[in-house]
Formats: sequence, C-alpha cells, structure tokens
Amino acid sequence: MKGPRYSSEELLARLVAFDTTSHKPNAPLIRFVEDYLLQHGVSSEIVPNAAGTKASLYATIGPPGTPGVALSGHTDVVPVEGQTWTSDPFILAERDGKLYGRGTSDMKGFIACALAAVPDFLARRLTVPIHLAFSYDEEIGCLGVRPMIAEFGTRLTKPRMVFVGEPTSMSVVDSHKGPVRWRIEVKGRAAHSSMAPLGVNAIAFAGQLLQELAVIEAELKQRPRDERFDPPYATLQVTKIEGGTATNIVPINCTLQFDVRAIPGVDIAAIDKRIRAFAADVCLPEMQKVAPESGVEIAIANQVPPYSAGAASEAVALALMLAGQNETHAVSYATEAGLFQVAGSPAVVIGPGDIAQAHTADEWIAKDQLTKCEVFLRRLADWAEHGSAAR
Repeated sequence: MKGPRYSSEELLARLVAFDTTSHKPNAPLIRFVEDYLLQHGVSSEIVPNAAGTKASLYATIGPPGTPGVALSGHTDVVPVEGQTWTSDPFILAERDGKLYGRGTSDMKGFIACALAAVPDFLARRLTVPIHLAFSYDEEIGCLGVRPMIAEFGTRLTKPRMVFVGEPTSMSVVDSHKGPVRWRIEVKGRAAHSSMAPLGVNAIAFAGQLLQELAVIEAELKQRPRDERFDPPYATLQVTKIEGGTATNIVPINCTLQFDVRAIPGVDIAAIDKRIRAFAADVCLPEMQKVAPESGVEIAIANQVPPYSAGAASEAVALALMLAGQNETHAVSYATEAGLFQVAGSPAVVIGPGDIAQAHTADEWIAKDQLTKCEVFLRRLADWAEHGSAAR
C-alpha cells in the first residue's frame, strides 16, 4: 500500500497546527497520525486516558512481535499565554532558515522526521522492527507515557531499545537529572491573634520545615557530585507556599511545595524519610501539645527517575555509531528516558533542535537540524535492515 509522502517540514506544519498544550486534548493529533499510518498500511495501538481526550500511540514497522528500536516523542507542548510571539505559534513560519512555532523544537520536529521516514522504513526488509511511541502529558510530569509502558510485554511489544527524540542538537545524551516534587500540608489550630498561645500557627511550623529543607539543600550541593551536569549536584527549591486567612487570625493551614532535581545516585527515599521524621519528631509533638487534631501531611506529587544509560548500553552505542560521534553528554532537564530504562528498555536521548529554544516565545528549529535527523533515521533504517554498521 502506497500512502502519501510528505517532507519533515510539511509534517511539522501539520503537527504544529494542533494545539496540544498539556491542558488540552491531543486526540485530534493522534487521530491524524493514526490515519497517516493506516494510509501506509501500518496499524496503531492506542492507549487512551480515562476521559478519552488524550492518548498515546504505538505502532510497529517490520517483523511483528519482535523487540525493535522505538522512536519516542511526546505530543504535548507548553502554553503560549503570557508570551509575545511575532507570528502565530500554531502556524509554522519560516524565517532565515528557521521554522517557528510552538513545539517545533520540543519536540514535534522529531515526530515529524519519524513520520516522514515511514515510507523509507516500509520500503526496507527490516530484520529489526522500528516502533513509533508517541505520548501525552510529558510536560506535566511524564504522565501519559506510563500507561503505555505498563502494556509493554502484553498488548505492546516491549522495545529492545528506545531513542527519545528530545532536542539535543542531534548529540547523544546518556544521562539526565530526575525531578521529584513534594507537597506538604500543615494543619494547625485557628485562634484570635491576641490569644496566640491558644492556637497552633501552621505557617510557623512550615517555617521549621523550610529550615530543614535549607539544610538538605546545602548538603546536596556537597554530595553526590557529577561534573558532567550543570550544576554538578542535585538542586532543591521551594517552589510554592501559601497559608493564612487574615492578619488577626493564627493561621490554621499552610501548604508548601518543593522540587528536587536529582542526579543519578541521589537517594530520594532517604530524603523523603528524613522530612517525614523531622515532621514527626520535631514539629508534631509541639503542635499536638496545644491541638491534638493538628498534623502534617507529606506526599510525593510526582517523580521522574534520573536517567543514566551505563557504559555497556546498546542504545548509546548504536546512537553514537549512527550519529558518527564518540562522545556522550549529560543534561539537567528530564525526559521519558528514565521511565523506559526502569521498565527494562535501554534508552538514549537524541533529537533535532536546541533545548534553549524549548518553552520560549518564538520557539524555532533550524531546518538543517531536521536534515541531520533525517540522515540519522536513514542510517537507522540501514542498520535495522542489514544488522550492520550504517553506511
């Protein structure tokens, strides 16, 4: 079956036109991709969310039921509200060799290249299949890829390895940090501020927790360290705090949120245990002397594992060969690679575009980055067909 052939740029224009900001549905884009693949005789497995408004897509080109190389990309983008754009963010615009639009770099450029390569993949006698794995809600915690990964080995063929096409300027990335986000709710007892000893000041006890977090932050700067990262240590930041009712009321509630960007080797469980122990041993006894009903609730709101491929990674070795490189890099931003790695599918991060353009007004990707990605995917097809070094 011969389906339509489009260039990467033409497909990027189609993909950008779908407003897949994370708080909106991505189903129209997924239907477009599903239909495009069907026109080429390729069926897709759809993994929808509960509401049916969003979905991941998984498709295989080549021998069915055989673990192959997955090309992974997220279909959601970040908001454009509050940014000043010189052109419509959802209409692809070309200026001076650059293609402007939301998601061009992060990361619809890679998805466009993968889809444009489908006719070439189909024309080969692939001995190693190529899978397409497109997810949703990566930008808000790598949420959509998790149900898809959960079906590896059952409904979906578990990939032998995964290429995550985040914007690396087509350099090979084999390690990145992992964000972990906590939410702490402190509940005290309200009282008139003139009778403060009758109440329990939730903000004051949140302040004690903030001091302990500052100590942990200082310790993380010292160890562990990895000079490949910038900065070369895990970071901890309090990102949101709110509480209190009025200036003449002892505050009954205070909520704070904080974020750790962990490098490989950081013990997240130990950090979580330490915070809970501080709340239980230092804060609660003093709070409950006055108000037995007071308390501190601590929860990890979201966790994306840090990613480290390891020296023996087949995925990294193949990516280096296909890219014609002999050096890998580490980055401080997070991707879905760690989740694939934990699930047993070795991953590597490589894709067109510059991370410096991600999430910005007038986001763009250089046209030559698409060309480099196209060459990389042709070499992947050579390898998947012949099982030997790319030409």
